[in-house]
Amino acid sequence: MRKNSKLIWQLYPSYFFIIIISLLAVLLYSSHFIENFFLERTEKDLIVRGKLLNNQISSFLTPLNSKSLDDLCKKIGKSSSTRITVILPTGKVIGDSEEDPSLMENHLNRPEILTAIGGTVGSSIRDSETLKIRMMYVSIPLFLKNSIIAVLRISLPITSIYNTIDKIQARIIRIGFFIALIASILSFFVSKWISKPIEEMKKGAALFSSNLKHRLHKPFIAEFAELADSMNQMAYKLEKQLNAVKSQKNEYEAVLSGMSEGVIAIDLDDKILNINNAACTILKIFASDAKTKSIQEVIRDANFHAFIKKAALSNIIKESDFILYNPDDQIINSVSAPLCDASDKRIGTILVLNDVSKIRNLEKIRKDFVANVSHELRTPLTAIKGFVETLFDIEDENNKEDRKRFLKIIIKHVNRLDSILEDLLALAKIENRDNKKDIFLEEKNLKNLIDTVRQIVQAKAAAKKITIELFVDDQIIIKIDKHLIEQALINLIDNAIKYSKKETSIQIATCIKDNELLISVIDNGTGIPKKHLSRIFERFYRVDKARSRELGGTGLGLSIVKHIATAHKGRVSVQSMPGKGSTFTIYLPATVIV
Repeated sequence: MRKNSKLIWQLYPSYFFIIIISLLAVLLYSSHFIENFFLERTEKDLIVRGKLLNNQISSFLTPLNSKSLDDLCKKIGKSSSTRITVILPTGKVIGDSEEDPSLMENHLNRPEILTAIGGTVGSSIRDSETLKIRMMYVSIPLFLKNSIIAVLRISLPITSIYNTIDKIQARIIRIGFFIALIASILSFFVSKWISKPIEEMKKGAALFSSNLKHRLHKPFIAEFAELADSMNQMAYKLEKQLNAVKSQKNEYEAVLSGMSEGVIAIDLDDKILNINNAACTILKIFASDAKTKSIQEVIRDANFHAFIKKAALSNIIKESDFILYNPDDQIINSVSAPLCDASDKRIGTILVLNDVSKIRNLEKIRKDFVANVSHELRTPLTAIKGFVETLFDIEDENNKEDRKRFLKIIIKHVNRLDSILEDLLALAKIENRDNKKDIFLEEKNLKNLIDTVRQIVQAKAAAKKITIELFVDDQIIIKIDKHLIEQALINLIDNAIKYSKKETSIQIATCIKDNELLISVIDNGTGIPKKHLSRIFERFYRVDKARSRELGGTGLGLSIVKHIATAHKGRVSVQSMPGKGSTFTIYLPATVIV
């Protein structure tokens, strides 16, 4: 992210940069101009010297007198501090003021020589391969009857020229630096003078964030004064609008916070705009994690997503239930309505959520209970009615055997009705105790209590040759309602006997784990399919209805066990697999252990 800087540091570097660029441009131009000036002047001077030597050199070329020509070159070169070289068109050096021509290499490849052989004056600047210093070379073609007979090359070291140029450039740089220093100081003060009113306005405007009643002073610059007036007017309007918004916001938040229903506002892209605490509680999320996310990320349910799409396309209120899949599998009732801005333009959708899991479950349990009670009572009543009518129609008074058989069946169904009513009354009594916390607690030895229960059910177990094994610590003393716990264990062991095969065994085991006392009844019976385990403790719920009635069960035994455990602030669970038996466990809090 780019860091912001003050206005003075925007203006001052700009001015300083412009000055530096201008000075550099002048320096470069002047340096280039001075260098070209001196080099051109030197080149012209060398050409003049060469032309002056033209006649003297030519006299030794026709006929060619190499020895005299070389002596002349050395003489003139020494007196004029100039290097003079004479080269034939073939590139061979025949005279040189510094070196022995016979030892010098062919010069045909030198650029200035090639130019001169072409008929014009040639020049170049390079390092001398012989003298190892930077030289300027000027080559002049020597003609005889319009034919080039030789090339006269005059050269001069240009180190002194560059030294002079360097001195001039150094002086220009020093003067430029001094000018830049003065200009930078002036630029700083000018920048500060321009930025000072803005800095003062900025400090004043910063106070608007904490105090909208503050007003800016008008600067001396007309444009800034108009800006200050505009900002003051803006602060006044903002203060007025902010007060109105705060009032509305407080009312809005008070209403949302006080609602037990969850409220979610989403935009046209299904992004969450706002969410109240109740909605976060229902969805088991944090408000900070939900805002700016899409509703699809927060609630992952295909049916609910389809409902949102329909709601987004509708301008009327819509309602739907969906299941929020979590450990509790909540049933959520959602009502949607359009969300509009001040101009009545739609900007999103409002969702109102209610957790109706308990209501829906209670409705289902109530319906199942009514249906099951009706069914359980109707069956024996129908049988009783049928046999009573049969007895009424029998005219033969001597048919005592049939009458006796029918009366036994009637008594059996009456006893079944009596058992159902007794279990219902017992269940109601336990629920009443649970609600009023009115249970009678007394200290009992756990093993003695379980042994008593075993004696009560021993006859039923012996009839099927089933052995009941105890794995109970005889030192555990617990404070419980003896009669309720006995009833719960009798119900569990009675069920285990009913659904176990002959000549098997049932285990009753106890242990203390995670601050709880566990009492488990383990059988090797038919087992319970997984789909029934979540509802096994409901009233009148049966896994195999025909077999349950055949074995004489009322369908209330396990429900009674559950309520007895709850009355002791405990719970009950079941683990089972078809064909491998079942384990029913009562969990009692460790506080019952004395």
